[in-house]
Amino acid sequence: MTSQGWGLYESGRRPGLFRPDVQRRLTGALDATPEALALLVSGAQTPHVDPAATGLESRGRGFDGPPPVVVKHLKVRDDALSPWAEPGVILEYQPDLWPRSGQGCVIEMKDGDLRPRLFDRSEDDRLHVRGAGALDRAEVIDRQSVARISAVIARRES
Repeated sequence: MTSQGWGLYESGRRPGLFRPDVQRRLTGALDATPEALALLVSGAQTPHVDPAATGLESRGRGFDGPPPVVVKHLKVRDDALSPWAEPGVILEYQPDLWPRSGQGCVIEMKDGDLRPRLFDRSEDDRLHVRGAGALDRAEVIDRQSVARISAVIARRES
């Protein structure tokens, strides 16, 4: 936490301090609970002070970080995506990361086929993409036949 962020909490200008998840993390850093600190502030409980203590110390608590990012690779085998991706280019894509309009994507079909395309837009029952033979050729794919769509996050020369 930055000193500026802590200052906003202290001055009451950052309302997130009272969110339960923020309280759990802050009190967890002190090896306490919000309830124990409330009792301490109200005077209903006296704190135990170790005379040998020289400062605030915490056992620390481990917090789970974000889940690891899964990245898959697909080698472009034809010139259907030229000049965006020439044959031999390796596309790195992140499963279940939805692409933006104009971004590369890899569509995993229910039959196991992988289709690298440029994403245009999505409707309730179909996807609009480009790159099936030429970038200027639009293709409409039925959403019922799609298992997963993933955004391309990098293109690498092989």
